[in-house]
Amino acid sequence: MRAIDAALPTRDGIAWFTKLYLRVTEAVNEELPRATFADAAFLARLDVVFANLYFSALKTFLADPARTPRAWAPLLTCRRRKGVAPLQFAFAGMNAHINYDLPLALVTTCRERGIDPLRAHRQHADFVTVNALLERTQAKVKRSFATGFAGVVDEALGTEDDRIAMWNVRRARDAAWINAQTLWTLAPFPSVQRRFVATLDRTVGFGGRGLLVPLRPAS
Repeated sequence: MRAIDAALPTRDGIAWFTKLYLRVTEAVNEELPRATFADAAFLARLDVVFANLYFSALKTFLADPARTPRAWAPLLTCRRRKGVAPLQFAFAGMNAHINYDLPLALVTTCRERGIDPLRAHRQHADFVTVNALLERTQAKVKRSFATGFAGVVDEALGTEDDRIAMWNVRRARDAAWINAQTLWTLAPFPSVQRRFVATLDRTVGFGGRGLLVPLRPAS
């Protein structure tokens, strides 16, 4: 992520999402030693699998844009759209990464570690604990975006910025866990599972396009 952040110009929408993702990851990592998890190895592996899906989407887009997951297409194709605030780009990336990538990452990690997500009570409790870490790191992330990001938060969301942003992340993560359980349950029916993933991909992409509607006319 640091390499991507360093390589992209500030006005690039991909850069804004990467900056947010990097800052949150760094801030959460600072909090992790003070947290207690029932299965820390599961979370560590999930974090790697999850991040790799973002890198894979970006590599696919650069190599063959037509094969880009629809969930990621709005951010990657509209990365230089004028009139779109940095926060919108960041949220469009969060939308794709959490709503689409996270269920896939959960299923992959559970399969690798021999865990049934329908019975993964300890892992789910850890997963929920991360929400609290995200809440505590939100203020740190906003301060790191003191130029550009913080001001745009107020412009886009008004005085409810922190609560709306964090509430949406919580709800998205809750939905990701449920979607992962659904994918797991559909494993005996591969064609249905593929259609479910394709539908999720399209739905998340639709939401991403809505997040990138310009706040103000392009000058």
